[in-house]
Amino acid sequence: MSTATAPSDTAAPVIADIGYGRVFADFYDRLFPQDGSADRTAAALASWHPGGSALELGVGTGRIAIPLARLTGDVVGVDSSPEMLERLRTAVGEAGVPVTPVHGDIRTYDAQDRHGLVYCVCGTMSLVLDQAGQRAAVAGAARRLAPGGTLVVETHNPGFVHTLHEGLSRTSFFAPYPEPGTGLQTYSTLLAEQGLWHTSHLLHEPDGTRIGTEITRLTTPEDIEAYAAEAGLERVSLHGDWSGGPFVAARSAVHISRFVHAGRTERS
Repeated sequence: MSTATAPSDTAAPVIADIGYGRVFADFYDRLFPQDGSADRTAAALASWHPGGSALELGVGTGRIAIPLARLTGDVVGVDSSPEMLERLRTAVGEAGVPVTPVHGDIRTYDAQDRHGLVYCVCGTMSLVLDQAGQRAAVAGAARRLAPGGTLVVETHNPGFVHTLHEGLSRTSFFAPYPEPGTGLQTYSTLLAEQGLWHTSHLLHEPDGTRIGTEITRLTTPEDIEAYAAEAGLERVSLHGDWSGGPFVAARSAVHISRFVHAGRTERS
């Protein structure tokens, strides 16, 4: 199992916990239908992994880190939520995979390890609500890359959010899950002037309903590309899903950007 190296600074950075885990940790994994999506994400990441260890920024409960570790080996998972990390430790123990949980802030995490793959997925980057914080997170991720390494960032597509709202500031939608009597109902508010998206999720299950609320920043592919360019990285691919489909500005639910150090020419 990989061991993360502590930052060299004498004063430990502040780990700002926005409370996401306190709200969602108890039912986070059930927010995602059991349709193989985590395995598809892990498989795509593994195909872009040049070797060595991997680092996930915003590891949560290990929904992606655990299947990735089965494919590629050591994964270090950073998260600011103690609640999420506690569930990750339990999941890692049950799965017996080489995932190392680390309590840290993705904006300030600065251990000296270098990784072949660094990734931030599932909308985690958009939970950072200001450009300065997002820029710091991408810059830090770039510093963690080993020579020849790859950075991958996935988050919500603002164009798709606007399409969902059909010109309205508020809307709601329901996504049924395969299991009988289950589904996710979302009440969505678009705060366009502030560049924010407020959502309240109601997970309906036979034994009751659980509620969680989050606020995310409407973050474009151009935002992420600009941060990466400032950090000396070049985008080599942009996809709209984990099957490799093209990104379509008004229709793709997410954007997935892959970066390497500037000057490397691999593209797909």
